[in-house]
Amino acid sequence: MDDAKLDALGLTIVEALPGAALSHRTAFGELDVTVDLAKIVDVVRVLRDDARFRFVCIIDVTAVDYPGRELRFDVVYHLLSPTLNARLRLRGEAGETTQVPSIISVFPGADWFERETYDLYGVFFTGHPDMRRLLTDYGFDGHPLRKDFPVTGYVEVRYDDQEKRVVYEPVRLTQEFRKFDFMSPWEGADYPLPGDEKASGKAGN
Repeated sequence: MDDAKLDALGLTIVEALPGAALSHRTAFGELDVTVDLAKIVDVVRVLRDDARFRFVCIIDVTAVDYPGRELRFDVVYHLLSPTLNARLRLRGEAGETTQVPSIISVFPGADWFERETYDLYGVFFTGHPDMRRLLTDYGFDGHPLRKDFPVTGYVEVRYDDQEKRVVYEPVRLTQEFRKFDFMSPWEGADYPLPGDEKASGKAGN
Protein backbone atom coordinates (compact mmCIF):
# COMPACT_ATOMS: atom_id res chain seq x y z
CA MET A 1 0.00 0.00 0.00
CA ASP A 2 1.51 3.34 -1.04
CA ASP A 3 1.80 6.39 1.22
CA ALA A 4 -1.26 8.10 -0.26
CA LYS A 5 -3.48 5.09 0.50
CA LEU A 6 -1.95 4.75 3.97
CA ASP A 7 -2.63 8.42 4.65
CA ALA A 8 -6.25 8.00 3.55
CA LEU A 9 -6.58 4.93 5.77
CA GLY A 10 -5.12 6.84 8.72
CA LEU A 11 -7.60 9.66 8.21
CA THR A 12 -10.47 7.15 8.12
CA ILE A 13 -9.28 5.55 11.37
CA VAL A 14 -9.01 8.91 13.14
CA GLU A 15 -12.52 9.87 11.95
CA ALA A 16 -13.92 6.50 13.03
CA LEU A 17 -12.46 6.82 16.53
CA PRO A 18 -12.95 10.45 17.65
CA GLY A 19 -11.15 11.17 20.92
CA ALA A 20 -9.49 7.74 20.90
CA ALA A 21 -7.36 7.90 17.74
CA LEU A 22 -5.69 11.29 18.01
CA SER A 23 -3.49 11.65 14.92
CA HIS A 24 -1.78 9.67 12.19
CA ARG A 25 1.33 9.71 10.02
CA THR A 26 3.14 7.38 7.64
CA ALA A 27 6.61 6.15 8.56
CA PHE A 28 8.80 3.56 6.82
CA GLY A 29 5.96 2.49 4.55
CA GLU A 30 3.63 1.82 7.49
CA LEU A 31 0.80 3.70 9.13
CA ASP A 32 1.43 5.11 12.61
CA VAL A 33 -1.60 6.20 14.68
CA THR A 34 -1.35 7.96 18.04
CA VAL A 35 -4.04 6.81 20.45
CA ASP A 36 -5.38 7.49 23.94
CA LEU A 37 -4.27 4.41 25.87
CA ALA A 38 -7.23 4.67 28.24
CA LYS A 39 -9.41 3.77 25.22
CA ILE A 40 -7.08 1.20 23.64
CA VAL A 41 -9.55 -1.68 24.04
CA ASP A 42 -12.24 0.16 22.06
CA VAL A 43 -9.63 1.15 19.47
CA VAL A 44 -8.40 -2.37 18.75
CA ARG A 45 -11.96 -3.76 18.78
CA VAL A 46 -13.08 -1.32 16.09
CA LEU A 47 -9.93 -1.93 14.06
CA ARG A 48 -10.56 -5.69 14.24
CA ASP A 49 -14.29 -5.74 13.58
CA ASP A 50 -14.96 -2.81 11.24
CA ALA A 51 -15.16 -4.07 7.64
CA ARG A 52 -13.17 -1.03 6.47
CA PHE A 53 -10.12 -2.12 8.48
CA ARG A 54 -10.10 -5.82 9.50
CA PHE A 55 -6.87 -5.63 11.46
CA VAL A 56 -7.44 -9.14 12.78
CA CYS A 57 -3.84 -10.13 13.60
CA ILE A 58 -1.92 -8.90 16.63
CA ILE A 59 1.79 -8.98 15.79
CA ASP A 60 3.38 -7.46 18.90
CA VAL A 61 2.94 -5.28 21.96
CA THR A 62 6.03 -3.53 23.23
CA ALA A 63 7.29 -0.20 24.54
CA VAL A 64 9.92 2.45 23.87
CA ASP A 65 11.60 4.28 26.74
CA TYR A 66 12.19 8.05 26.65
CA PRO A 67 13.47 8.70 30.21
CA GLY A 68 13.65 12.47 29.70
CA ARG A 69 9.88 12.74 29.22
CA GLU A 70 7.32 13.04 32.00
CA LEU A 71 5.38 10.19 30.39
CA ARG A 72 8.48 8.22 29.60
CA PHE A 73 7.03 5.27 27.65
CA ASP A 74 5.44 4.86 24.27
CA VAL A 75 3.36 1.68 24.43
CA VAL A 76 3.33 0.30 20.88
CA TYR A 77 0.93 -2.15 19.24
CA HIS A 78 1.58 -3.74 15.84
CA LEU A 79 -1.46 -5.01 13.91
CA LEU A 80 -1.87 -6.67 10.51
CA SER A 81 -4.83 -6.60 8.13
CA PRO A 82 -4.63 -9.43 5.59
CA THR A 83 -7.72 -7.94 3.90
CA LEU A 84 -5.94 -4.62 3.24
CA ASN A 85 -2.45 -6.16 3.08
CA ALA A 86 -1.36 -3.43 5.48
CA ARG A 87 0.38 -3.10 8.82
CA LEU A 88 -0.63 -0.61 11.49
CA ARG A 89 1.36 0.76 14.41
CA LEU A 90 -0.58 2.19 17.36
CA ARG A 91 1.25 4.16 20.02
CA GLY A 92 0.28 6.00 23.15
CA GLU A 93 2.18 7.65 25.99
CA ALA A 94 2.35 6.15 29.49
CA GLY A 95 4.18 7.04 32.69
CA GLU A 96 5.79 4.72 35.23
CA THR A 97 2.54 4.51 37.23
CA THR A 98 0.10 4.52 34.30
CA GLN A 99 -2.19 1.50 34.26
CA VAL A 100 -2.83 0.55 30.65
CA PRO A 101 -5.98 -1.52 29.93
CA SER A 102 -5.16 -5.02 28.70
CA ILE A 103 -6.39 -5.90 25.19
CA ILE A 104 -6.54 -9.67 25.69
CA SER A 105 -10.37 -9.54 25.71
CA VAL A 106 -10.05 -8.55 22.03
CA PHE A 107 -6.77 -10.28 21.15
CA PRO A 108 -6.05 -13.23 23.50
CA GLY A 109 -2.70 -13.59 21.74
CA ALA A 110 -1.54 -10.35 23.39
CA ASP A 111 -1.24 -12.21 26.72
CA TRP A 112 2.50 -12.89 26.68
CA PHE A 113 3.29 -9.69 24.76
CA GLU A 114 1.83 -7.65 27.62
CA ARG A 115 3.64 -9.76 30.22
CA GLU A 116 6.92 -9.24 28.37
CA THR A 117 6.34 -5.47 28.20
CA TYR A 118 5.64 -5.41 31.94
CA ASP A 119 8.72 -7.51 32.69
CA LEU A 120 11.19 -5.57 30.55
CA TYR A 121 9.80 -2.01 30.85
CA GLY A 122 7.55 -1.99 33.92
CA VAL A 123 4.38 -0.97 32.04
CA PHE A 124 1.46 -2.45 33.97
CA PHE A 125 -1.65 -3.73 32.17
CA THR A 126 -4.91 -3.74 34.14
CA GLY A 127 -7.41 -6.52 33.55
CA HIS A 128 -4.68 -8.98 32.64
CA PRO A 129 -5.34 -12.31 34.42
CA ASP A 130 -1.67 -13.19 35.04
CA MET A 131 0.51 -10.09 35.20
CA ARG A 132 3.71 -11.89 36.25
CA ARG A 133 7.21 -11.50 34.88
CA LEU A 134 7.85 -13.64 31.82
CA LEU A 135 11.56 -13.56 30.91
CA THR A 136 13.49 -12.57 34.04
CA ASP A 137 14.06 -14.67 37.13
CA TYR A 138 11.99 -14.78 40.31
CA GLY A 139 12.74 -11.76 42.51
CA PHE A 140 14.45 -9.87 39.67
CA ASP A 141 15.07 -6.24 40.60
CA GLY A 142 14.13 -3.59 38.03
CA HIS A 143 13.17 -3.70 34.37
CA PRO A 144 16.14 -4.42 32.08
CA LEU A 145 15.08 -2.58 28.90
CA ARG A 146 14.66 0.76 30.64
CA LYS A 147 17.44 3.05 29.51
CA ASP A 148 18.44 3.87 33.08
CA PHE A 149 18.89 0.19 34.00
CA PRO A 150 22.59 -0.52 34.77
CA VAL A 151 24.40 -2.66 32.21
CA THR A 152 25.68 -4.95 34.97
CA GLY A 153 22.26 -5.38 36.58
CA TYR A 154 21.86 -5.54 40.34
CA VAL A 155 22.10 -9.24 41.16
CA GLU A 156 24.44 -11.99 40.00
CA VAL A 157 22.98 -15.50 39.71
CA ARG A 158 25.36 -18.44 39.76
CA TYR A 159 25.54 -22.07 40.77
CA ASP A 160 27.66 -22.64 43.88
CA ASP A 161 29.36 -26.04 43.60
CA GLN A 162 30.14 -26.18 47.32
CA GLU A 163 26.60 -25.35 48.44
CA LYS A 164 25.13 -27.36 45.54
CA ARG A 165 22.53 -24.70 44.80
CA VAL A 166 21.89 -21.52 42.85
CA VAL A 167 22.92 -18.43 44.82
CA TYR A 168 21.99 -14.77 44.35
CA GLU A 169 24.60 -12.14 45.19
CA PRO A 170 25.07 -8.41 44.55
CA VAL A 171 26.97 -7.82 41.32
CA ARG A 172 30.75 -7.59 41.76
CA LEU A 173 33.09 -6.70 38.90
CA THR A 174 35.62 -9.51 38.78
CA GLN A 175 38.35 -7.40 37.16
CA GLU A 176 39.22 -3.75 37.21
CA PHE A 177 38.39 -1.73 34.16
CA ARG A 178 41.43 -0.68 32.20
CA LYS A 179 42.15 2.98 31.98
CA PHE A 180 40.64 4.19 28.73
CA ASP A 181 41.33 7.64 27.36
CA PHE A 182 39.74 7.47 23.88
CA MET A 183 43.14 7.86 22.19
CA SER A 184 43.60 6.47 18.72
CA PRO A 185 44.79 2.85 18.98
CA TRP A 186 47.32 3.59 16.22
CA GLU A 187 49.04 6.24 18.32
CA GLY A 188 49.19 4.13 21.45
CA ALA A 189 48.78 5.03 25.09
CA ASP A 190 51.26 7.18 27.04
CA TYR A 191 51.35 4.67 29.91
CA PRO A 192 52.39 1.00 30.08
CA LEU A 193 49.69 -1.55 29.49
CA PRO A 194 49.68 -5.07 31.00
CA GLY A 195 51.90 -7.26 28.85
CA ASP A 196 54.08 -4.41 27.57
CA GLU A 197 57.01 -5.76 29.59
CA LYS A 198 57.10 -8.80 27.31
CA ALA A 199 57.95 -6.61 24.33
CA SER A 200 60.82 -4.84 26.08
CA GLY A 201 63.16 -7.86 26.07
CA LYS A 202 65.02 -9.25 23.13
CA ALA A 203 63.41 -11.87 20.91
CA GLY A 204 63.97 -15.34 22.29
CA ASN A 205 64.42 -14.21 25.89
